[in-house]
Amino acid sequence: MSSAAPRTAGPDHLWSVDEHLADILATVRPLEPIELQLLDAQGCVLVEDVTVPVSLPPFDNSSMDGYAVRVADVAGASEEFPAVLEVVGDVAAGQAELLQVGPGQAARIMTGAPLPPGAETVVPVEWTDGGLGEGPVTGMRARSLAPAGAEGHVEVYRPAGARAHVRAMGSDVKAGDRALEAGTVLGPPQIALLAAIGRGSVRVRPRPRVVVLSTGSELVQPDEELGSGQIYDSNSFALTACARDAGAIAYRVGAVADEAETLRSTIEDQLVRADLMVTTGGVSVGAYDVVKEALSHVGDEDEAGSGIDFRKLAMQPGKPQGFGSIGPDHTPLLALPGNPVSSYVSFELFVRPAIRTLMGLDDVHRPTTRATLTADEALTSPKGRRQFLRGTYADGEVTPVGGAGSHLIAALAQADALIVVPEDVESVEPGTEVEVVLLR
Repeated sequence: MSSAAPRTAGPDHLWSVDEHLADILATVRPLEPIELQLLDAQGCVLVEDVTVPVSLPPFDNSSMDGYAVRVADVAGASEEFPAVLEVVGDVAAGQAELLQVGPGQAARIMTGAPLPPGAETVVPVEWTDGGLGEGPVTGMRARSLAPAGAEGHVEVYRPAGARAHVRAMGSDVKAGDRALEAGTVLGPPQIALLAAIGRGSVRVRPRPRVVVLSTGSELVQPDEELGSGQIYDSNSFALTACARDAGAIAYRVGAVADEAETLRSTIEDQLVRADLMVTTGGVSVGAYDVVKEALSHVGDEDEAGSGIDFRKLAMQPGKPQGFGSIGPDHTPLLALPGNPVSSYVSFELFVRPAIRTLMGLDDVHRPTTRATLTADEALTSPKGRRQFLRGTYADGEVTPVGGAGSHLIAALAQADALIVVPEDVESVEPGTEVEVVLLR
């Protein structure tokens, strides 16, 4: 990636995709770590190694319902000549005081219960008469045991080797082992492991709070009736969903009308709950590009270093972009174009990496691959622009979906990849190998 152009670049500077992204990633910093309860830490990134304080399992325990016995007492046992053992009692999971199993004795044991002193192995109930004196346990009785507390005898019909059906202490992890490394993203299996070793909270970088705000007097909320010249606000829903998919806690703000002061006050009200702000619409050169009007001079009133820089990028879709910081905490703000495909592509290229940088992840980009273009005709691309076309990817091949129009939401819904056409390429023939950004 090339180095970023200076923030003082003139208004006529045409930024490359790499320059704009480098500028964003050089500015955004990972959030400060905090201690969170386990379920609140789901999706967050660990900032320190977690060491196992107690072995798992913490004691030898049975993996079957059956009988805890000595190996010698069941050696040579068969259905013709079963080993008949005295049942001295029951061992249940969570039981504190354990029975002593001596020669010629057995203890009924439940799955997960600790192996009692004197016992060397576990005989599954299916290998016995279940302590009922009715022959081998089969069929509907395959999990049956004599009633808890019932004394008497059990017939064992098969021998068991030492420590058969016994989960050894520390066979999962041992005390002192490293359970999880710093940098691990906490998903359900990691949460389970932390709970299993007794950790109720962990130190992580929190999921960033992202506020998404769309602009446009023509926008109407879904479920409302459309008036003349109005359209439904899809961008704020799409970008909020994108932010959540990237790992953020995302808040959607209803569309703001094309009025600069209203937008300014709305953004200022939202700063209290934002680690990152994303706006969509109002960044082009039209007469009603309210975001530029509202934020172009915000740095004049805030602390030094604040301000939004509106720039043109050598890309399609998504040429107009804005980036900077706002407010007393210099909250990063990315201003995206208003066309649906432009805003979505811009999110994937610039906002998603910013979110994952805030999370403290090492790999912040979507995976890329090379694929063979399958199409009925050559793809065309404007000279000097890096074009991102929607496509579907499978088995090393990618097929364009829809056209190049930045309003084609239906085609976007079919796509699972972006086809990248470099700045110096104006035509791509079918069968050519192209770079592909994988979206799912």
